[in-house]
Amino acid sequence: MPTSRLALAGIRAMGRHGANPGEQVEAQEFVVDLDLTIEVHGDDIDSTTDYRAIADAARGAIEGDSFELLESLAEEVARTVYGLEGVLRVVAVVHKPAAAASLGIDDVSAEAVIA
Repeated sequence: MPTSRLALAGIRAMGRHGANPGEQVEAQEFVVDLDLTIEVHGDDIDSTTDYRAIADAARGAIEGDSFELLESLAEEVARTVYGLEGVLRVVAVVHKPAAAASLGIDDVSAEAVIA
């Protein structure tokens, strides 16, 4: 089975995740970077996993259930994308840009790997 590595960076979505008061009430921006191994069976869109479906799946995971931990959210994104047909491996990095702005930190992220 032929495979390919596919990377999608900067998938933006609004979600309600966090352990601090109000974070699960007011939506915040999250950014997802994905590194995938996918099956490829030819040179047309139906021969592989459409990256539009991948991005939609990642956004759906962010916009769905709420999690306290960024690590749990990253795992949910990875599991959701891994469930797509033809996806063999997922590395999902979920960024929460505003998470630690008050501490002078530009970005906080968590990574999950599903294979």
